[in-house]
Amino acid sequence: MQLYNTLSAEERARLIDEAGQQRLTLSFYAYAKIEDPKKFRDDLFIAWNKLDALGRTYVAKEGINAQMSVPAENLEAFRDTLEAYDFMKNIRLNVAVEHDDHSFLKLTVKVRDKIVADGLNDDTFDVTNIGVHLKAKEFNAILDDPNTIVVDFRNHYESEIGHFKGAITPDVETFRESLPIINEQLKDFKEGKNLVMYCTGGIRCEKASAYFKHQGFKNVYQLEGGIINYAKQIQEENIESKFLGKNFVFDHRLGERITDDILSQCHQCGKPCDNHTNCANDGCHLLFIQCDECKASMENCCSTECLETTHLPLAEQVKLRSGKQVGNKVFRKGKSDKLAFKHSGDLSDRALAVAKPVQEKKIRKAILGKVEHYYVKAQVGLFVMESNELNVGDKILIAGPTTGNQELVLEKMLVNDAESTTAKSGDKVTFAVPFRVRLSDKLYKILE
Repeated sequence: MQLYNTLSAEERARLIDEAGQQRLTLSFYAYAKIEDPKKFRDDLFIAWNKLDALGRTYVAKEGINAQMSVPAENLEAFRDTLEAYDFMKNIRLNVAVEHDDHSFLKLTVKVRDKIVADGLNDDTFDVTNIGVHLKAKEFNAILDDPNTIVVDFRNHYESEIGHFKGAITPDVETFRESLPIINEQLKDFKEGKNLVMYCTGGIRCEKASAYFKHQGFKNVYQLEGGIINYAKQIQEENIESKFLGKNFVFDHRLGERITDDILSQCHQCGKPCDNHTNCANDGCHLLFIQCDECKASMENCCSTECLETTHLPLAEQVKLRSGKQVGNKVFRKGKSDKLAFKHSGDLSDRALAVAKPVQEKKIRKAILGKVEHYYVKAQVGLFVMESNELNVGDKILIAGPTTGNQELVLEKMLVNDAESTTAKSGDKVTFAVPFRVRLSDKLYKILE
């Protein structure tokens, strides 16, 4: 009975590519009383492993918190593994708008003391006595009530690039820091005000709403499904967005645009910008906002010190990092005296600029064939020609739901295992591809 991963990330990535299945990235959570988290963890691992579900999940006596990657064709079977438990009947799955087949390359299910580190003693209050859930339209309506106080329960680096109009945005690095701060700040408004809260996906507000009701707040509300669900509802129902800017997300995108408002600045030059970067120095990895110009000149680094470090031989870089404690003391979340234009705490609703819409260029193309295999280490793709003719020097397009639209000029190829300058229908073609391709991808010739 397998209860752990047996494949490396590289091996798993290769299997995903070979399978050619579209995968969905999703998240969910549920608070419940779980008597035996270890058994619960093992049962989930066994069930999910059979479905090729990957991801990062925390379980505890208080419930479950998960971010997953699941083959699209296995989604309903995956849902069945959840709904086998009464507390997850009809559970909401927050499915990402954009997908990456390699968002997770292993299945991790860990038993923790808490599914979210909140620093609270759950025995002192009823964690199930939560606030009223509000959908997007209801949330907008209560924000218009002058008797409402709205609080952002995310961290400073999240709220800086986007938040709801008029929200209190605590200058904190962790969720647990915000609870006593807000309790003290709003202590005089417990009886008469509407305390309205929101976070990314809703999980932080589940616990926070119960905590603040225990603290004596009478009218407590929370945004159902968080900003992720709010963004989907305003699109589907054509509702005005009272959220401004970007929603910070915890994957490679680091942000999903909700409105065109740019509220923040490049931390290095002050230009309006809301794109996060992780410092390229492996001894830093500071999360900060960086415009394209600074990204180019600073080579994705947060400071000249880090830039100089990345230019050292690898052995010297490793030596400099030796003995340093990892965690927040090294991998800091967006605070450094090197960042001249960092803002947190009391944030403005005024847009500094408007994001330019991304315009997809129309490409005239002719279908050539499809992917048969991708050799990860060699970075070589194998394609089967189905129609038309391919020649060395042609500009080609490889396109798919995860790969996107990738263009390159064909400089050299093997046709049926021999070097050639021309390939026709029925041929097998091999050539270098400097990015991952998948079995669902198609090969096109770009027509001038």
